[in-house]
Amino acid sequence: MASSEESLRKALAEKQSAVEAHGNAVRALKAAKASKPEIDAAIEALNSLKLEKSSIEKQLQAAVSGSDGDGALSREAFRQAAVNTLERRLFYIPSFKIYRGVAGLYDYGPPGCAVKSNVLAFWRQHFVLEENMLEVDCPCVTPEVVLKASGHVDKFTDLMVKDEKTGTCYRADHLLKDFCNEKLQKDLTISAEKAAELKHVLATLDDLSAEELGAKIKEYGITAPDTKNPLSDPYPFNLMFQTSIGPSGLSPGYMRPETAQGIFVNFKDLYYYNGNKLPFAAAQIGQAFRNEISPRQGLLRVREFTLAEIEHFVDPEDKSHPKYSEVVDLEFLMFPRGEQMSGQSAKKIRLGDAVSKGTVNNETLGYFIGRVYLFLTRLGIDKDRLRFRQHLANEMAHYAADCWDAEIECSYGWIECVGIADRSAYDLRAHSEHHVKNVFDEGQREGNIDCIGTNLDKSGVPLVAAEKFSEPREVEKLVIAPVKKELGLAFKGGQKNVVEALEAMNEKEALEMKAALESKGEVEFYVCTLGKNVPIKKNMVSISKEKKKEHQRVFTPSVIEPSFGIGRIIYCLFEHSFYTRPSKAGDEQLNVFRFPPLVAPIKCTVFPLVQNQQYEDVAKVISKSLTTAGISHKIDITGTSIGKRYARTDELGVPFAITVDSTKDVTIRERDSKLQVRVSVEEAALVVKSVTDGLRTWEDVWEKYPHHTSGSADD
Repeated sequence: MASSEESLRKALAEKQSAVEAHGNAVRALKAAKASKPEIDAAIEALNSLKLEKSSIEKQLQAAVSGSDGDGALSREAFRQAAVNTLERRLFYIPSFKIYRGVAGLYDYGPPGCAVKSNVLAFWRQHFVLEENMLEVDCPCVTPEVVLKASGHVDKFTDLMVKDEKTGTCYRADHLLKDFCNEKLQKDLTISAEKAAELKHVLATLDDLSAEELGAKIKEYGITAPDTKNPLSDPYPFNLMFQTSIGPSGLSPGYMRPETAQGIFVNFKDLYYYNGNKLPFAAAQIGQAFRNEISPRQGLLRVREFTLAEIEHFVDPEDKSHPKYSEVVDLEFLMFPRGEQMSGQSAKKIRLGDAVSKGTVNNETLGYFIGRVYLFLTRLGIDKDRLRFRQHLANEMAHYAADCWDAEIECSYGWIECVGIADRSAYDLRAHSEHHVKNVFDEGQREGNIDCIGTNLDKSGVPLVAAEKFSEPREVEKLVIAPVKKELGLAFKGGQKNVVEALEAMNEKEALEMKAALESKGEVEFYVCTLGKNVPIKKNMVSISKEKKKEHQRVFTPSVIEPSFGIGRIIYCLFEHSFYTRPSKAGDEQLNVFRFPPLVAPIKCTVFPLVQNQQYEDVAKVISKSLTTAGISHKIDITGTSIGKRYARTDELGVPFAITVDSTKDVTIRERDSKLQVRVSVEEAALVVKSVTDGLRTWEDVWEKYPHHTSGSADD
């Protein structure tokens, strides 16, 4: 696709030059008063070139949009139809609507609440019950010290710019991303070189510093979208809502930006509850809060949302999974980083092959990717519009072993809805280490050591697990012993900082220092908390390896974290389920949500065919049976025509309708096929329950029971 677009842009530029040259030639012929046949032939050649140019423009438009020229418009129209239906039928609406609403806040109405409840119930069944997870429920208000240790206080930021005249705030990377996308999709005159530059900017957007982002905004002349006023330089804005705990204001806190930290700080107790055994998983469903700079795209980017997160704790030396074989043969769209970097598209890959080739880092990560795929497709997400995209190197935190996002395609493009990450042991270490630790960026691995902060607030509680040995093992242990007397004489008040920095070295750093001290007698050592290099001499520190007998191995577990944005999943489910079909008369389009029975807000409706006391009494008996069976339903005894009642419930995504047209048996209608069967009054509730519980399919029901046809059923 990328090479095709590049060649089309070059062809268009060449054709544009040819059109201009022929246009000049025609004007020259006219000025020279050439003969009419000669001028006509030149004009004909010019028109032919213009047609060729127009054809290339259409091909280029199709290449950049991935569809025909009307694709974007139809997506907009589809989205508007779906959103209008969702808001009119009260699936969700803007919060505080009578006060003109607040961006990024939404209320779920009755059907929306029911869909959300059903999605969460299935999530618990599919993950918590299936995997024997330990579910917790932690507070939304979190003390600052917890989020300081996790890094959120210092680093949970987005870069923001302001309209210099009105003060309106925008997210800087979104403005640059929108500019690049609009140029690529709508400006067909840009050269292939310029298009490649814009694509490179999009690919490296996450890598840009505040200064680089500001420079690009100035270079491209990007202004405030609403006013066209100039913008400020980008600066970091912390996305957490700050508060204080208690009336004194002395205990700062935040509304949690994720639910995971509540699980991490409870690891020690959960590990004990689980019999001090690994692996195990903890799960939590709850509200999270992010003060988004410029919320947009409806439920996809909001300031308060529901997260469902799993933290699977595992021995870092054994990331196998006992149930991996259950998902190994699943095949679905995967988008490894290699394909992304080379401009290819996602392709179907067998999960077992992805793990065995090392594309997916380990079995446990692969197992959860497979389980997430099954969860989303069983909810009703179209498997052809679902892909698992691997994070590029510039997206991953330096401590992460591997990260994949489950992305769902909707009218807004590909949307990240689930993140599945192997976060190694970072989180538990962050909360347990009580020494001041140097925190380095990714540059440390390349020898460019840049200290970007220190973790000063630690719990001091070791969040570790232990593996007991059947026989004692002799192991080599690294011992770093700073000579405090010598360090005190050399560094006076800075002695403590140097000692802590030396003790914080990992094995590789310590052995490199040992070798350098033995060969040179002195090395330069950067102490983050002092912000400078200090000379370390051979008499200031002893570094050695000692053999010891151990009865157990104590280690910090790795964490594999699937994190689900429930609102995003639900919105994509709304779009994947929505379609229109003509009424029987053909004079209007009727809206339908094809929710699977699993998530449908109402499983069944009960209609007396006409207003008749006997039919109404039967309808009430069936309603009672449905209630006893635990089936959500709605009874409608209004005098509206049966066709209009069907249309109303189809618009709510109700999969089945029971129509009472006698006192002995009734019809059951399936929403999408509109097919109907006849069953006895006594069986009606049981038939609906068996299908909604997944014990049998509609096809099974269709084969077993007599078919019913009615010319007036959908009038």
